[in-house]
Amino acid sequence: MKAPALLAAVLLLPASVTPAGEVLSAGPAPVPGGRFPAVAASAGPAPSKPSWEWPLAPRPGVLRAFDPPDKPWMSGHRGVDLEATHDGVPVTTPESGTVSFVGVVVDRPVITIDHGNGLRSSFEPVESSLATGATVAKGDAIGTLLPGHCGARPCVHWGVRRGEDYVNPLEFVLDLRPSILLPLSRGRPGPGQDDRAG
Repeated sequence: MKAPALLAAVLLLPASVTPAGEVLSAGPAPVPGGRFPAVAASAGPAPSKPSWEWPLAPRPGVLRAFDPPDKPWMSGHRGVDLEATHDGVPVTTPESGTVSFVGVVVDRPVITIDHGNGLRSSFEPVESSLATGATVAKGDAIGTLLPGHCGARPCVHWGVRRGEDYVNPLEFVLDLRPSILLPLSRGRPGPGQDDRAG
């Protein structure tokens, strides 16, 4: 095996498989503004292939990234704020599940969907006519967005918990694993080089 190919194999192997054969959770990708969202250490591995849908259409921009606190009692941002086209848009469930909570928390209407396997999504401020125990399929409307969470900009706050730990919701809709650039092989000319023998 040539040295560049061997180096590539060595670099890729630890990034893709653990001793148990599970996919590793790599660092998150940057979000608008160039910041890298933090990921809770106890959050567990990110899915290797995101399979959920965005809760807003068209695909929303991220106004505020996931930024969990160092300790559970400290301040932070335990979800993401997604920009909506306007207030009153439908909010949809990113994955199938059962409504586990509909009500007001502090001063905002919240709806929570239990997706099973310890995963729950919460959305606010969302007004919903659904009742606790209702079953929803991926993409179903679960309520309408109310104004006020991001000031004058319409947005929904989306939080995801795995057990009691908040995790980055974007890991379920985006591939947050880092890209790995491999070296060009020696036999190939680079950009602007002549491949003819001199």
